[in-house]
Amino acid sequence: MSDEKTVSRRDLLGLSLGLSGLAGSSLLAQAQPAASAGSAYPKDRTALLIVDPYNDFMSEGGKLYAQTLETAKEVGFYDNMRKLVPAVRASEIRVFIVPHHRAAKGDYDGWLAVTSSQRGAGRTMLFEAGTWGGDWHPEFGPKPGDVVIKEHWAQSGFANTDLDQQLKQHGIQKVILVGFIANTCVESTGRFAMELGYHVTMVKDATAAFSKEGLTAAQVNAPTYAHAIVTTSDLIAALPKRG
Repeated sequence: MSDEKTVSRRDLLGLSLGLSGLAGSSLLAQAQPAASAGSAYPKDRTALLIVDPYNDFMSEGGKLYAQTLETAKEVGFYDNMRKLVPAVRASEIRVFIVPHHRAAKGDYDGWLAVTSSQRGAGRTMLFEAGTWGGDWHPEFGPKPGDVVIKEHWAQSGFANTDLDQQLKQHGIQKVILVGFIANTCVESTGRFAMELGYHVTMVKDATAAFSKEGLTAAQVNAPTYAHAIVTTSDLIAALPKRG
């Protein structure tokens, strides 16, 4: 094959990143608030999914609070969540809590395939059941009327849980994703949602990661599964108004 027809791995990577960037820009443009933006998220067909709102992640003193704080500060995660979650509740969109498994002794005993992150969670007893770290963040955890999904063991909020059934039973067609961690549980849940036919909105400044590289990876990957990629202010402007 001649040099003119040969596409190098570097070229392919550049093309992939370029297409992702174009897709992200296009998706974001489509999601910008408009005069009738409230209809973009009908309250009876839309759900906010808050992924892993535990003290160990989101409260000072939690086991992984410090490790995620740099990227959380970079995007304004906590300030944005304090605006976004009340606005969603005020719009009467239902909130679903999508929690990771709470650690207990012997969780992975006898397992044939345990990932490094699962081993780490087992060693540190991450989100340990019956402890403060495994309790809900006081602001972002469940409130009366929310749907609390069964705990996921790995990354996707759908795998081996009742999330899909609960969404369908509540008539949900569109899901809005926020929470932790951007390039693992949030991304995996979003990908699964897209595969199941849900419309997926990623709120890019209402999620964080363990590193800048992880956050960048999540942002690069988002256009491959999300139908809309928005900021907190974009989303709030597009929510249905009460009355």
